[in-house]
Amino acid sequence: VLKAALVIQNWYRGYSARLKARQRYALTIFQSIEYADEQGQLQYGNVDSPTLSVFHFLEIVARLFGSTSQDNRDRQECVTLIEVPNSYNGPRLQFPLTFTDIDLLFIIFISSASPSQILHARYVLEVLFETKKVLKQMPNFTHINTSPSKEITICGKFQGRAAKLIFRSALNGLPSESNSYVFNGDFVDRGRNSIEILMILFVSFLVYPNDLHLNRGNHEDFMMNLSSYLQIHGKKILQILEDVYTWLPIGTIIDNEILVIHGGISESTDLNLLHRIERHKMKSVLMPPVPLDGGHDTKSKKHKINATVMPWEVTSSSSLSEQLTKHEWEQIIDILWSDPRGKRGCYPNTSRGGGCYFGPDITSKVLNRFQLKMLIRSHECKPEGYEICHDGKVVTVFSASNYYEEGSNRGAYIKLSSDTNPRFYQYQVTRTTCLRPLYQRVNAIESSAIRILRERIISRKTDLINAFHLQDRTKSGKVSMSQWAFSMENILGLNLPWRSLSSHLVTTDTNGNINYMSSFQDIHIQKPAQSTLIETLYRYRSDLQIIFNVIDSDHSGLISMEEFRSMWKLFNRHYNIHIDDVQVDDLAERMDLNKDGSIDFNEFLKAFYVVHKLDKLNKSESSLA
Repeated sequence: VLKAALVIQNWYRGYSARLKARQRYALTIFQSIEYADEQGQLQYGNVDSPTLSVFHFLEIVARLFGSTSQDNRDRQECVTLIEVPNSYNGPRLQFPLTFTDIDLLFIIFISSASPSQILHARYVLEVLFETKKVLKQMPNFTHINTSPSKEITICGKFQGRAAKLIFRSALNGLPSESNSYVFNGDFVDRGRNSIEILMILFVSFLVYPNDLHLNRGNHEDFMMNLSSYLQIHGKKILQILEDVYTWLPIGTIIDNEILVIHGGISESTDLNLLHRIERHKMKSVLMPPVPLDGGHDTKSKKHKINATVMPWEVTSSSSLSEQLTKHEWEQIIDILWSDPRGKRGCYPNTSRGGGCYFGPDITSKVLNRFQLKMLIRSHECKPEGYEICHDGKVVTVFSASNYYEEGSNRGAYIKLSSDTNPRFYQYQVTRTTCLRPLYQRVNAIESSAIRILRERIISRKTDLINAFHLQDRTKSGKVSMSQWAFSMENILGLNLPWRSLSSHLVTTDTNGNINYMSSFQDIHIQKPAQSTLIETLYRYRSDLQIIFNVIDSDHSGLISMEEFRSMWKLFNRHYNIHIDDVQVDDLAERMDLNKDGSIDFNEFLKAFYVVHKLDKLNKSESSLA
């Protein structure tokens, strides 16, 4: 009996280990794609990159929303001149705000009882102006202390239902003098309710300004969230939100020994300098300082198309006095974007394209230099919601459970009290996954990861086929496993274990060679048009949405055929992607469904979707490893 029990125990341990390995591979896929997208965005702001014209374009788009330097006039224009109609049945906030307003927002935003209610733009703007007013009085680093009667809760990346769980339930409770909070950035990110959560946090901050503390994260960047806010009154909201983000403190120091920042550090991190930096000058990671000699051809800041002056033909009103120096800018990028690694030293963060990787020696060096004992940061999804590294000196806390997929990860928060070690609290906000056995939860996560990876693959189909053809010198339609893996990595740049993933993506012959066209089996992009154009549209659909919303100044959802053609010429120029006039005209005709001369581009983009022939792919208990 004992021998049988040991056999069963060993089998179960191996089975559980394989399931955990599959889950890790799935998370690696999600994370690699997320970081690759961030890297693509950061390259637009790299003044040394060949895509410099894109930097100019992004700066010009940003300046479309004007300056917020004249606060009183702007507040008068943005708030009092926006009427709330009698027909509005959403919440009506009363200033000064109270706990009742927080509770009201939780009910309408998070509760499923009233999902259709929204907060009117006037109240959103009032909250943003009030938040900015308070933030402007705060230092770059908030200094707070624990005591025998006061605990501090630190939350990492945040999402909707987690807010309800932590804030309103008995799990942790509302902010108070004895129950302070630090929210460590990335309030607006993936998932539903991001702008709603931002409103809840800002209203809570205004009600409890001494007990709720906000740090800026890398996603508190108006350029990186541009498409999220261009709706009715969107430009007014974006304009003030740009300023609110820049006034958020960049860190918190607890008991003069624990540093809380969103990302990490580098070998050159200087907390003394970071305390003095004029943080509000850090507008966006995509808008680095312009060199003192001008550095760019000012004529390139104008974009004339067919001699027609378009709305983006605006020169930047910013002066050098409104910028950080390059060194100051890099200091902030490092604390917002960096990640810890086990390897010693400090080296470029190649996955994200910004910040650095820092090793345990860098952690010890920086903490010792500034008489600190610990660094608490967020910025990375962790399967268990938190992770401790660098000999206990670095703690990552990630509060958004199910970040990539239902059941993909747990959320966690940290509680600190006087003279005690940090205490970790884990949770999983879920409706269904806890009822499923582990293998079903892993299957669901794995299937979703493979699905999104296949969508990435199909968006680069033409480039991948060209890469395969270079490897396939005999035109056999097959390549070796190493050749296939090299081509996949070279084109997609995702740093994935392609050999291990191959069984989910391609078919192989008896000799182990891969039929490379099977990389695209069971999936295609729905829309009858030239393949390369469809791939381009699908790959850049988010960027096209931003450009469309900029041109659609009346928020009608429609643009004229001429504006559409001008938009594509701008897109071609800045992204260095050639789409000829014939293709553009053909595309315009397809999009003008009712032939009225206007294009509903939003509806068209939503129609672009990937068709998976095998939607139940990977439902079986197959292993990634």
